[in-house]
Amino acid sequence: MSALLEVRDLRTAFPSASGLLPVVDGVSFDLNRGEVLALVGESGSGKSMSALSTMRLVPKPGRVTEGSVRLDGTELLSLPVTDMRKIRGGRMSMIFQEPMTCLNPVVRVGEQVIEAIQLHEDVSTADARERTRELFVEVGIPDPEARLDAHPHQLSGGLKQRVMIAMALSTRPEILIADEPTTALDVTVQAQILALLRDLQRNRNAAILLITHDLGIVNELADRVAVMYAGRLVEVADRRSLLSDPRHPYTQGLLRSIPALATPGEALPEIPGVVPSPDQWPAGCRFSTRCSKRIERCDTVFPHESSPGEGRRVWCHVEDGEGA
Repeated sequence: MSALLEVRDLRTAFPSASGLLPVVDGVSFDLNRGEVLALVGESGSGKSMSALSTMRLVPKPGRVTEGSVRLDGTELLSLPVTDMRKIRGGRMSMIFQEPMTCLNPVVRVGEQVIEAIQLHEDVSTADARERTRELFVEVGIPDPEARLDAHPHQLSGGLKQRVMIAMALSTRPEILIADEPTTALDVTVQAQILALLRDLQRNRNAAILLITHDLGIVNELADRVAVMYAGRLVEVADRRSLLSDPRHPYTQGLLRSIPALATPGEALPEIPGVVPSPDQWPAGCRFSTRCSKRIERCDTVFPHESSPGEGRRVWCHVEDGEGA
């Protein structure tokens, strides 16, 4: 059975003084029905831009320059704009990072969800309002009838995020893209939102593409994990395998830096340096400038994909045996 979403060799770039500057550079992954795939990496790795590219929401003047994005066999990158609008918000929906900036501050939140429903379906305002109330119940918004008429500033951060989730679910999408869904929320509310997403995925059998830098969230929700660094994937594996036996040095570094796994009394290990900007990407492995296992080949040759285990993909010269 083919995947619900198939992304192949996706490339996205922005114009610069020296020409097109890539920010997503040859990314390929599958998202299966009912699966949670986590796209993981530090800020600047290209995670969010990869997700926006699949939805054709790359902010101008950026654009997808190459690749294929197929939803259930339909190529999205060549669809007419009107057809893509029906899919975006219909079959595919996105929960953005900052609910406080995504909601219109002067429009009642219920009206905003009602509008999203009526953009995709020919239903009366009364029916759309009733569905919105039911969605508010489903996502755990207390006193849903009263909240329909609230303005965003009258809601807490957690409630605003629940409104955004309700809006994303309003057209019964097959794919839900959640971009850092717990950003700026306190720990208790984070746990509630994660539990909500887990329940929604199970009850609706929706596929979720989860964008995050938090491996704790990955452990809570993900079935599979794709690790990104400087516009490229470096490792893909099922959650258990990746968290128990990471193969790429970057993945290993991310896991070592989790506070909960640190040895009490010892300094928390960190990956030296920062993710390079696209105009400073190394010619070879993008991680070579920060990698403690680097060999000479890493500086000049980008590693090809290896498959050290069923379902696992790794891009690393050392993992492939070339550093032995």
